[in-house]
Amino acid sequence: MRQAYPRITVWTMVRLGLFQAGLGMMSVLMLGILNRVMISELAIPPLVAAGVIAMHQLVAPARVWFGQLSDAHPIAGTHRTGYVWLGAAAFAFLAWAVVQITWQVAAQIQGTAVWTGTTWAWVALLGLGFALYGLAVSASSTPFAALLVDISDEDNRSQIVGVVWSLLMVGIIAGAITGSGLLRQVELDAPPEVIRVGMNRLFTVVPLVVFGLAVVATAGVEAKFSRYRQRSRIAEREDQITLGRALRILTASPQTGLFFTFLLCMTLGLFMQEPVLEPYGGMVFNMPIAQTTRLNAYFGVGTLAGLVLTGFAIVPRLGKRPTTVLGCVLSALAFLGIMLAGWLGQVWLFTGMVLAFGVASGVTTTGALTLMLDLTLAETAGTFIGAWGLAQALARALSTLCGGGLLELGTRWFGAASFWAYVPVFGTQVLLLVVAATLLRLVDVKAFAERTQVTLQQILAEEFELE
Repeated sequence: MRQAYPRITVWTMVRLGLFQAGLGMMSVLMLGILNRVMISELAIPPLVAAGVIAMHQLVAPARVWFGQLSDAHPIAGTHRTGYVWLGAAAFAFLAWAVVQITWQVAAQIQGTAVWTGTTWAWVALLGLGFALYGLAVSASSTPFAALLVDISDEDNRSQIVGVVWSLLMVGIIAGAITGSGLLRQVELDAPPEVIRVGMNRLFTVVPLVVFGLAVVATAGVEAKFSRYRQRSRIAEREDQITLGRALRILTASPQTGLFFTFLLCMTLGLFMQEPVLEPYGGMVFNMPIAQTTRLNAYFGVGTLAGLVLTGFAIVPRLGKRPTTVLGCVLSALAFLGIMLAGWLGQVWLFTGMVLAFGVASGVTTTGALTLMLDLTLAETAGTFIGAWGLAQALARALSTLCGGGLLELGTRWFGAASFWAYVPVFGTQVLLLVVAATLLRLVDVKAFAERTQVTLQQILAEEFELE
């Protein structure tokens, strides 16, 4: 007789969301504050800063390996929690270490036009630091997402996704507020020593808080709620599902490739606007910096509303795939509205469409993440989550590059202040979202489950014959 596991409560969902809130805070520190300080205050060349920061995304393929490790090799009796904690401890330390290396790079290039071998060595070490940071985040976040599969049932996954990813947005806001508070003494053109003291304090306090949040978020959850051993027929035979066999299961169904491609198109379609939206507001609508900065607030509020509304109301009524298709269509319409606002020169319509895009993005994200959790196999949930995470990481890495590249082309063709300079970016996003919605209509969760189960049975049968 199978053990009856308790249903996860909303309070536990919120507690799990603290982990995502911590990741949101770290993203503000590493991709926002540190990036700005490197370029503006320390005069590190933008290309160098972008190159070393990008290293944390280039290690994304390791997500598949970390997911498989958590499937097959428990730590202290847990398949997910031990990895979450160890990874969180590692990225908290590495965030602090990266800042210390940054000071050395800045010291090497200060007052010199010629870079020496020592300078390049420190830059290489900084890139390595970011790569290790990315590995640590992968080692923690991939098993965490697999844990959400383990503890959820099909009928409550949309609620879990809605709550947990809402806390990610809260973490981003909290990170911005915390960073602003801890750096309030750092003025423009502040002496390097003042910047160093403020940044060291920030990158000591916040990572420690984030590690604490990771522990509080997941402590005892796996032991109480995980269905992994109930669902998995190989839970007591961890050595049988190696990375090679897990990849064989991963690639068994054509649905895997379809969903992977969908995630690429969807993520590119949603995030290509990141380096473009604020310049669009400034150049086309003549909005001041303070006003374009508030666009982030409009988008964030809309996304929070979309996440919660979708998780608790839309997915239970429409279903996961129709909800995700709806989100893609609404996002495409929002970009058409953003372009219409630029053509008409109406600021009120532009800000309204940014808010609407936030809501549509929340709908799309919740639907896609919920569907992603369904498109896993219990025995290799970590490996599948790693593959889906790889698709999203690759797309996020490409989105900034493609958005900036298309804007560069548009600027050369039409001029920086022209509305038409931004049409290639937003128009491409509309096309990508339409393609994503079309691909998603071809995804068949039932066919995926049947094919992967057949492959798993074949692998287990082969192992039985060998024994």
